[in-house]
Amino acid sequence: MTEISRDNPLLFFGCGNMGGAMLDGWIAGGMDPAAFIVVDPMAQSLPDGVWHFADASQVGRKVGVGLIAVKPQIFGQIASQLEAILSADALLLSVMAGVRVETLQAALPGRRFMRLMPNLAAALGKSPLGLFDPSGDAVLREEIEALLNPLGTPVWIAEEHLMDAVTALAGSGPAFVYRFIDALAKAGEALGLEPAVSSTLAKAMIDGAVDLAVGSDTSAEELARRVTSPGGTTAAGLAVLDTGLQQLVNGTLKAARDRGVELSKPD
Repeated sequence: MTEISRDNPLLFFGCGNMGGAMLDGWIAGGMDPAAFIVVDPMAQSLPDGVWHFADASQVGRKVGVGLIAVKPQIFGQIASQLEAILSADALLLSVMAGVRVETLQAALPGRRFMRLMPNLAAALGKSPLGLFDPSGDAVLREEIEALLNPLGTPVWIAEEHLMDAVTALAGSGPAFVYRFIDALAKAGEALGLEPAVSSTLAKAMIDGAVDLAVGSDTSAEELARRVTSPGGTTAAGLAVLDTGLQQLVNGTLKAARDRGVELSKPD
């Protein structure tokens, strides 16, 4: 895979929330907007300089590197459009949850595929990037890591079926965190805080706690222990939280994982 450039652009087939976050992350990381082609009739407010087409037939060239970022349910409908604009040996990254490599290869024979699961923090360069590569090509993996580094932290997954777990944890996970922040803020309101004050406190607390956890080699379990004094306020809160938190989170991720498995099955 040669370096992405105006002469060797990266094709976005679909550029909704996830695709848009990745595009923003790459451009914020210094990549040339003209090194990207977006095919998406609904895409709006794309960065200046990005090539944008409503339909694949308008692209007018073959591309060798692409990102498939459409809803998995419609992949079968758009595969023929991709076929028309891909080079015979194109490399494609798929961010479609649940769509297996064998399904991709059957629809677009001859091409190379990797599966990728980022999240919206790619726009900030802070996304986990779960990757599955069936080829085992070490050189190609290094090139892909270099391409993805502006978006966050690449993590290679050894077995494809585990991508459903990656999707549940790293892909869907931000929504679960946002719900927890919202629950904290609403709990603060229930204790008498003004809504804006409670929301600000909850977000600032999460921001600091996450930075501390990410920047430390200490486990999250140990960090929680250090905050907790025997018989203190934190201990009183944890006595309630710990009665069902792990079971709730286990069930949450399992439900998300199982949905990914369902999406991989033929209709």
